[in-house]
Amino acid sequence: MRRRGREEEVKEKVLDVDASMQGTLTFRDPVNLRINGSFEGTLDTKGNLIVGENAVIRAGIKGEYIVVAGRVYGDINATKDLKLKPPAHVTGNITTPSLSIIEGAVLEGKCHMVGKEKEAGSLTKDMLTAEELAEYLEVDTSMVFEWVNSGKLPGVKERNTWRFDKSKVDEWVANGKVK
Repeated sequence: MRRRGREEEVKEKVLDVDASMQGTLTFRDPVNLRINGSFEGTLDTKGNLIVGENAVIRAGIKGEYIVVAGRVYGDINATKDLKLKPPAHVTGNITTPSLSIIEGAVLEGKCHMVGKEKEAGSLTKDMLTAEELAEYLEVDTSMVFEWVNSGKLPGVKERNTWRFDKSKVDEWVANGKVK
């Protein structure tokens, strides 16, 4: 029995898509996905995602390691690394801890860089969503929104989503401002 090398094993696990697709594509296990055609919808991958030069993607993309050489219309959230290679053209916002834009690639949007110790696009262990905060404080979510909308509770609104720094909330509670 012949043992296969790592390179051969990785090549076997490449899913190469050269078609037009719509919908939600989610991979729970790591894959090596290369898209050369068109895709519209939502794309959530683990592992490596390559958007080929001829690809046209109209989707929100979330993945670990992403390389874009084609056209993407939508936000990209790369939790590990994002590379834009010519002739890439991205129209949307990106969130990643590591970004490379090679000369000739175009980004039309905003970039939010997060520290490597934080997972891009997800809240850090010290940041809470309104739902997580409600559970933490053992109150109804509507109460959290009532407090934050009245200016009593410290929070930050990003893209229509409230986020709360746990240490500031703890301080707020310790100062007796919960009423």
